[in-house]
Amino acid sequence: MLTLDVLKSPVAMCRLAPDTQVPSWAWDAREFLTISRTAQELSITADDSVVPSGTPAQRGYRALKVRGTLSFGLVGIVLQIIEPLAQAGLPVSVISTHDTDYILVKGADLTQAIHALEVAGHHVVN
Repeated sequence: MLTLDVLKSPVAMCRLAPDTQVPSWAWDAREFLTISRTAQELSITADDSVVPSGTPAQRGYRALKVRGTLSFGLVGIVLQIIEPLAQAGLPVSVISTHDTDYILVKGADLTQAIHALEVAGHHVVN
């Protein structure tokens, strides 16, 4: 199955207006930062510690990173991860990068998420 690493720092998922400039605080993130702009929003997911109070955000999430570089031809990687989490009743958010996938779970759900993933045969390094 898969090996997943739990990132050390909690992350916050921020939603800003679509025409907002990327705020300077975003560039202070050291463990995790991803920025997406659509016609509806500017979405920033970053180390929780760099997001100023008052910023519209869902805070305290934990990111689990699929270890290694994944080939674009692989099929069903995310499904293998989110299926046991869904069966455990845990909401998730998924972020994919060029190299790998990240699954975000609420910090309060991290222990339950790790258990569900390990029962499904995955190895989680916390």
